[in-house]
Amino acid sequence: MMTCNELFGFMTSGLATEILEYAYASDKTLYRTVMTAVAEAMKLRPVFLERRPRVERHKTMLDILSRPRFEDVCGNLLGGWLLKSETAMLTAFLDSLKVDHKEGVVQDFPESVPDEALTAAIEKLLSDYPQEKVVVYLNAFCSINKTPWKNLEKLLSDDSRLQLA
Repeated sequence: MMTCNELFGFMTSGLATEILEYAYASDKTLYRTVMTAVAEAMKLRPVFLERRPRVERHKTMLDILSRPRFEDVCGNLLGGWLLKSETAMLTAFLDSLKVDHKEGVVQDFPESVPDEALTAAIEKLLSDYPQEKVVVYLNAFCSINKTPWKNLEKLLSDDSRLQLA
């Protein structure tokens, strides 16, 4: 299982850029929070980062986001992107596991899920959605979820289809 900041270090630049572009276009508050955190790490005022051309700014932001101290920032960025941009994937996964949710948001996660149901849910995701997005989602799910599922963690470490790079 990868942490949220590690996911940014291993996912393709195309997907990482897609996530930042989503925040830039659709969630200005989230984007500004991420940009401010990166600027502070660079010991800059956010305006200096903001004035750079967006392509250059995003490359700089992605280089910084893979660092361990950005786990929470990356968790928020991934969570916002997944909940708003990839809702269909989240709801498909949770529906197949019969986990109560509202548009992908779960109040109380079960302590565990049956192995067969989890395997079937993952197979369905892999057949319906881009593999890289599924891998990022499942790792982020494990990393952010306060009740980690041991069987999901094992699948993430053992199944080569569920690994980046």
